[in-house]
Amino acid sequence: MSNSIPYTRRDRWSLAAGIALAVLVGVGIVVGCAIWFRRNHPIEMLRDPSGPASAHAPQVVKVVDGDTIEVRAGGHTEKVRLLGIDTPETKDPRKPVQCFGKEASHHTTELLPVGTEVRLEPDVEERDRYDRVLAYVYRVEDGLFVNLELARGGYADLLTYPPNVAHTAEFQAAVSEARREQRGLWQACGGPGRPA
Repeated sequence: MSNSIPYTRRDRWSLAAGIALAVLVGVGIVVGCAIWFRRNHPIEMLRDPSGPASAHAPQVVKVVDGDTIEVRAGGHTEKVRLLGIDTPETKDPRKPVQCFGKEASHHTTELLPVGTEVRLEPDVEERDRYDRVLAYVYRVEDGLFVNLELARGGYADLLTYPPNVAHTAEFQAAVSEARREQRGLWQACGGPGRPA
């Protein structure tokens, strides 16, 4: 004769309910931590160098390509997508390297060498679907509006994603001027989107 007590249907349901509750609590903790992290994430600090965790403006740690950089502030690194412009692709695994892409990346590196302090100006949306911070980027040293400079020099085309349209008219004018003057990709490639 065995000393084990047989489980009743009610016991099995109680066990299943307990496991389901534990899973839900675990998921709730993970989601709660993610929400807390997002709310306490240094995005505001990246925009406002006077924030409590940083005595300095965000600094460039890497240029990913012509329109994407990485910055560090308060011990945290963020990928930043420059709003309003689109430089030719160099890193997209779905597309070949595009004409003038390497030149655009190189020019962004010249404008924002590692260690450059920047000010990030947001628009309506904070992040894109790739979780990059969306911003208009200014060099702290001289106030250069980097996004606009890339458009003016013929390194970028206009790319507008409403509702992020604060500087669209400026970018449109800069791109039109670069096209008219045959600067950068307009001269070398005849326009954006062509393979290298």
